[in-house]
Amino acid sequence: MIALTLAEVADATGGTLHQVTDPQTRIEGRLSFDSRHIDPGGLFACLDGRSRDGHDFAVQAVRDGAAAVLATRPVDAPAILVTDVLTAMADIARTIAARYTGTVIALTGSAGKTTTKDLLHSILAPVGPTVATEKSFNNEIGFPVTVSRVTTDTHYLVLEMGARGPGHIAHLCRVVRPAVATVLGIGSAHIGEFGSKEAIAAAKAEIVQALPHDGVAVLYGDDPMVLAMAAATPARIVTFGTGPDCDLRAHDIEVDEQGRPHFTMHWQGQHAAVQLPVHGRHNVTNALAAATSALAAGVTVPQVTAGLAHATLPSGGRMEVNRRPDGVTVINDAFNASPESVLAALDALADIAGPHRRTIAVLGHMAELGPDADTWHDTVARKVVATGVHHLITTGGPHAQDMTRTVLQAGLDARDADPHTPLTAQINAFLRPGDVVLIKGANALNLEAVARELACPDAP
Repeated sequence: MIALTLAEVADATGGTLHQVTDPQTRIEGRLSFDSRHIDPGGLFACLDGRSRDGHDFAVQAVRDGAAAVLATRPVDAPAILVTDVLTAMADIARTIAARYTGTVIALTGSAGKTTTKDLLHSILAPVGPTVATEKSFNNEIGFPVTVSRVTTDTHYLVLEMGARGPGHIAHLCRVVRPAVATVLGIGSAHIGEFGSKEAIAAAKAEIVQALPHDGVAVLYGDDPMVLAMAAATPARIVTFGTGPDCDLRAHDIEVDEQGRPHFTMHWQGQHAAVQLPVHGRHNVTNALAAATSALAAGVTVPQVTAGLAHATLPSGGRMEVNRRPDGVTVINDAFNASPESVLAALDALADIAGPHRRTIAVLGHMAELGPDADTWHDTVARKVVATGVHHLITTGGPHAQDMTRTVLQAGLDARDADPHTPLTAQINAFLRPGDVVLIKGANALNLEAVARELACPDAP
């Protein structure tokens, strides 16, 4: 963290010091809202959760090394007392960002944000010290925690920005203004909350509206709704995609026998072959977004291709492919499920299995689709049929059951999971050596835990 004294924190947040013996004590560790993860010299935020109150953990946080806590009421520990802890966290992040001299790259989109962020981190980290959003901590809580990790030596700060309504991204950009802002495609994730794709696009456009005149807007050129955002910013526009007018283009896209894409990348007269170590041809778009963002930040083409060649996806639950000792391949893409990502995952399942291996899709319902839910679940069911999935297992309620019926009517094997039997056991009983099984569904179904159990069937 770019060190702040307790007095400076109080000034930034409009707070008052409580049980603080030395106001010049420096906060040198990051912000934390989880008392199990306290940085030495850090600052613990006493947030009120749905089941627990962070104030109850204030004393323990200081015992575990926190220099002080943010709180809304007196606690028996050094504290900065504020009106609202979440607002204070944003105020601290804004103060840190004002002192940060590196390059801020922000990204958003309906799907692929976290994968793109991980790919971008893989490119930037070998070039210079890089801080990026952990996992998918892209909201008003996780955002200031990420910002608090930067130091005076950090070259790049990569911020994933999520939105569940208008103004959310604008708020994050007022905390930290990006120099490079990247927008992936506009899809149907959270359409039930926004009401339309047009409303989603308007919310995502807030990221480019926040750019300064000397900033760079990196836009997905294959999506007209994203490309239209060029009119919303004074910044320079750089596009990526497969179309002939995109500034960074991918040609000759193919996948190997393990479903890993390779392609030729074109940028300002330069051509480079790219082999991705991650699975799924849809990750070509995410790789292009990451590459263009890095190029906009001054990274060279050789540095980009080298980073992509060794890229990893540490956030997990996204095209995580594991081969078991019995030859079963488990595709854990279970972190969440927008319609577009489910369709892409089914294509990846077919690519990874090839023509000779059985494919099993374990699909949960997709959440937050509003009145479009019936249509999207029917579209996914028809995709299951079109890709020739050998067996479908669904879980999660009426829409999942509707998918089962549609696939059965097409003459393929499908069944609803038995709610009284552990899902992992049901799937394992069905698998044969050499099968490829995809796990995908809404985050609330906790299918990621099922996928991890399947990948390690002998683990205690």
